[in-house]
Amino acid sequence: MSDADAETGSIEVDFGESGLVPAVAQDADSGEVLMLAYVSPEALARTRETGEAHYYSRSREEIWHKGSTSGHTQSVREVRVDCDADTLLYLVEQAGGACHTGHRSCFHRTLDGENVGERVFDPDEVY
Repeated sequence: MSDADAETGSIEVDFGESGLVPAVAQDADSGEVLMLAYVSPEALARTRETGEAHYYSRSREEIWHKGSTSGHTQSVREVRVDCDADTLLYLVEQAGGACHTGHRSCFHRTLDGENVGERVFDPDEVY
């Protein structure tokens, strides 16, 4: 890929054999990493069309709009692609919590099990 391709916005995402790429959602203001999910070409197209994050659920085998059930949507300010064009970074404005457990970030605990994240909603009241 040439530098000119990058400048014109014609970067082609490499979805590989699986048809999915990982996407990291990061708070656009604070830089906090909120979650990681997978994106299909259709999910990426919907994200670009609507300005809100869409992902592909591997367990349900379907596209999902982040926050469609909880109301905790992600407004996407920018989508970045890594140097190999096989990973995405969504810079987002997160409404509510990003994690289905009620935490702001899915990365709310250490390997030792210590909770280091903020719980921002009760999942029993939302789901």
